[in-house]
Amino acid sequence: MRPYTVYIMASRSRVLYIGVTNDLARRVFEHKRGLVPGFTARYRVNRLVYVEEFDSICDAIAREKQLKDGEGPGRFR
Repeated sequence: MRPYTVYIMASRSRVLYIGVTNDLARRVFEHKRGLVPGFTARYRVNRLVYVEEFDSICDAIAREKQLKDGEGPGRFR
């Protein structure tokens, strides 16, 4: 079973995108190629800068929310 991954992608202008996936290689490929229209394609967010793996999707989503909220001791700096 593949782990659930919380990841952070960045653009050259330091725009950040935080997401969750169970297939990191596929998701990074999609971001780099701009295959999915939206935020990451618009802002050219295509550099993987941070990764955390979890066994539980619930834990991964909770961590994603924690990073997005920017609160608590485990926030991304």
